Amino acid sequence: MRILFMGTPDISAACLEALYAAGHEICAVYTRRDKPVGRKQILTAPPAKQVALEHGTPVFQPRTLRDGGEDENIRSLNPDIIVVVAYGCILPAQILTMPKYGCINLHVSLLPKYRGSAPVQWSVLNGDAETGVSIMQMDEGLDTGDVLMCKKLAIGSEETSEALFDRVTAIGAQALCEVLPLIESGSITPEKQSHENASLAPMLTKEMAEFHFIEDADHIHNWVRGMYSWPVAWFMREGKRIKVQQCHLADNPTNAPAGMVLSVKPLVVGCGTGAVELCRVVPEGSKPMDGSAWAAGLRLKTGDIL
Repeated sequence: MRILFMGTPDISAACLEALYAAGHEICAVYTRRDKPVGRKQILTAPPAKQVALEHGTPVFQPRTLRDGGEDENIRSLNPDIIVVVAYGCILPAQILTMPKYGCINLHVSLLPKYRGSAPVQWSVLNGDAETGVSIMQMDEGLDTGDVLMCKKLAIGSEETSEALFDRVTAIGAQALCEVLPLIESGSITPEKQSHENASLAPMLTKEMAEFHFIEDADHIHNWVRGMYSWPVAWFMREGKRIKVQQCHLADNPTNAPAGMVLSVKPLVVGCGTGAVELCRVVPEGSKPMDGSAWAAGLRLKTGDIL
């Protein structure tokens, strides 16, 4: 198929590579503008742009599509279909209907669950046992279009949102390559979403990443997994943020109170229910270290309260 691809981050680049490998004609790529990256703020092209340029594909980086400034260019490209993967710009109604087969979007959840910008993270934060990807026919709503294909994926009990995103990316690219021939042949039936069962997956913030030991151990464990590798879960101790990059569920046989140190090697802390082992922490102003090393530096002992 002749495809106009719209996408920006790593998942977009992976899907674009898969479409090239599948033999599709990518007539152009739309992506967000280059941004300063790193401490030196080096102007860097989005991953999707880098892939497109490697394949000699024209790249367009408008600020917006909503003002109609790109309508004529998109029409002249004459794509059979527009494929959208984490583009970051809203497609107005007139663009949605331009291609022969309209516009499809890869969304990394099992719609209508987790509409919005952070579905992978929220599936881990909420302790879900499974997630997946959905290919939908785009309409003017936020992830509300008819679903063309879904693929499910189990979530590991220790899996972080970062690790899960890598697996979701791979299955999403596979789903895109499978659905396009079905669309072209007319052998796929779109399914309406049950909008009454929809839930949202809002963008994460640093403030959301805070947890308290009064919360259940399961919640804290999910919060640490779901907030990794950004913004990273944290708790406060003596006015400073202590980030937790990795933890495990642990036993609290004596039902010790929340925040009590149950052991220091490894560092195990009681919670509202259960306990967690703090495996890797990042004290404010310091580098990542083992939880037990952090405890030793503070001379924490069993029975202390964090």
